[in-house]
Amino acid sequence: MKLLSVIALLAIASPLGVSAASLQLFPQAPVDISATYPVSGDNPLEFCSDPSNNILEILNVDLSPNPPQPGQTLSINAEGILHETVERGAKVLLQVSYGLIRLISQEVDLCDQLETNVDISCPLEKGKLTFTKQVDLPKEIPPGKYSVIADAYTKDKQPITCLQAKNIVFH
Repeated sequence: MKLLSVIALLAIASPLGVSAASLQLFPQAPVDISATYPVSGDNPLEFCSDPSNNILEILNVDLSPNPPQPGQTLSINAEGILHETVERGAKVLLQVSYGLIRLISQEVDLCDQLETNVDISCPLEKGKLTFTKQVDLPKEIPPGKYSVIADAYTKDKQPITCLQAKNIVFH
């Protein structure tokens, strides 16, 4: 029934010189789902989408070892530029999947996580930001393929950054 309504609308509009483009039935450009946005450095990370509007411009992330290995210490070195100050109340939506099974899906406070795990205090001031973190990975990580998404945003829902790592394989 809806299809007939659209066809009727187009039939009525066509003699008037009205096209689908002028009616703005399709106002946005098509999305290129094959586009990837890799993060610079020695890492398996990609931005979830075009990072040009993110508050955090990530310049470089290096992981050692890359790929991470169970039972080893993962060293993370990151460098970026904050284009705005990030206040308390910012959140991170963290999702971890094992194959097709979602193991973790939780929203956490960004500042609490940074203060506890990286020794960085909020507010995060505008300007250059660098950090180094050592993470001891348990040797009991089950073998398989993992994917991680970390989507960070301000208390006003402005995108700070969104990173993903697909198909991290532990043997």
